[in-house]
Amino acid sequence: MTVCDRCGGDTEVRPARVRWPVRLALWASTFTLGWAWVAHRLNGLFEGVRSGWRPALPALLATAALGLAAFVAGFGRVRRPTCVACGETMPPWLFAPSLPRTDAAHAISGAHGEAVDAGALAGTDRRGFLQTAGAVGASGLATAVAGIGGVAVRQHRWRDVGRDVFFANVEKVAPVQRPEWAGSTVKSYRRLGRTGAMVSDISLGSGRIEDERVALLALERGINYFDTAPDYSRNGSEILLGKAIREYGERDKMFLASKFCTAEGHLPVDTPVPEIVRTVEESLRRLQTDRLDLVHIHACDTEERLMAPNFHEAFDRLREQGKVRFLGFSSHTPNLEAVADRALASGRFDVMMLAYHHGLFPGISAIIDRAHRQDVGVVAMKTLKGAKAENLPGLREQSVAYSQAAFRWVLENPAVSCLVVSFFRPEQCDEYLFASGTKPDDSDRALLERYDRLASADYCRPHCGACLDDCPSGLPIDTVLRYDMYFADYGRETAAREKYARLGPARDASACLECPAPCAGSCPFELPIRAKMVRAHERLRA
Repeated sequence: MTVCDRCGGDTEVRPARVRWPVRLALWASTFTLGWAWVAHRLNGLFEGVRSGWRPALPALLATAALGLAAFVAGFGRVRRPTCVACGETMPPWLFAPSLPRTDAAHAISGAHGEAVDAGALAGTDRRGFLQTAGAVGASGLATAVAGIGGVAVRQHRWRDVGRDVFFANVEKVAPVQRPEWAGSTVKSYRRLGRTGAMVSDISLGSGRIEDERVALLALERGINYFDTAPDYSRNGSEILLGKAIREYGERDKMFLASKFCTAEGHLPVDTPVPEIVRTVEESLRRLQTDRLDLVHIHACDTEERLMAPNFHEAFDRLREQGKVRFLGFSSHTPNLEAVADRALASGRFDVMMLAYHHGLFPGISAIIDRAHRQDVGVVAMKTLKGAKAENLPGLREQSVAYSQAAFRWVLENPAVSCLVVSFFRPEQCDEYLFASGTKPDDSDRALLERYDRLASADYCRPHCGACLDDCPSGLPIDTVLRYDMYFADYGRETAAREKYARLGPARDASACLECPAPCAGSCPFELPIRAKMVRAHERLRA
């Protein structure tokens, strides 16, 4: 028999419980493990990636084991040496008597042979059962709150998304066109920098166009800037616009822009000059016109591509022949500031086309202002910020169309010459052009803030690139996720898969399947990079 460390009295083995401070420490540890170790590993599960829970499995098991210990400690009883004299249970920092000391004294005296009423014993048994059941329930609730709460706090950015997915009044039918949009026309034209051209503030991008009647309707409604490229629908965009140009018959009222590329994709920087010239001449044949008003060096993600001598020599030859008038560049690059600075310093470019939308990094406005001061036209693209509105339940029930709010925000900047957006349905002429020549109001800004809350957990921002240096395989993460956006949100599944296939095994996201993801903490917007890359690979691989 042991003796009490506190008073030296004799001890007997009696029921004991875990002390409250120890229980609280176990619950706090469960919360901390859920927050620090489990939450970010569940990104794939939240993103809908197949087997997205696997990266979190070891952390889940460890947290579950700790949570089980916390749960049992909340109601469990063990038999421990307890002092008959003072009631201290060994060791006193971990255990306490399972009954208050007055009740313990009665229990002890009963154990020494005093008479105890049978009815009282029966009542005690019932009370004991209810107390135990209550303790089990309370301990289970506390453990669940600790474990789930740790994950929920860390994954707070999913709260708004989850609320709108599971609790919103989701539209049961496609939203109808509002009557006041019918017959909308272009109401504002802006100067496209030193080209001197006055272009419609909302202009037609033809990446998804499939019906020449859409282009003809756009022309009738006042759109005069048309953006195309050979790799849009594998020459299909240029062919369709060519038919519309021939039928419309007033080429001088149009401002036509295309790119240095082929149906297979962007031309490499070392493409021979005659081949570059030939690709433009082929575009002219498809477009049924004798000239391009603007040709872009497409996808200028580096200064090397921007200033590639062959592109510039080819442009000079084409301009001398009257086949092109002005030179521009387009870019999605995270290195936009350096590329734009070089373009402006060179004096070679008349127009720049770049991603610009609400919530983009603040430095983009400074780049646009510099271009404006140097009389370089600015064409905004990706203005719908991922075009996720139709995939965000509850958003389009608002009284104003998201597209119109997004366009008004872009056009509020007077340094923007125009924005380009894909037209592929006739009703888009009504919806989109209703925003022409108007300014954003409070309802527009509220809608954009709501969109940001709903889309922030899934949208890779253009011109960011904070994660690129942390990828051990040197993958073009931003490019892969842009192609995934084309697939999931733009509805350009075939084009997205073709572009992804051109990356090849050395640059696609297959390396992410087994990667420990050192990029995980590098996104300033807390995007689950590895999960998104794995999902993109699963969707885009042929």
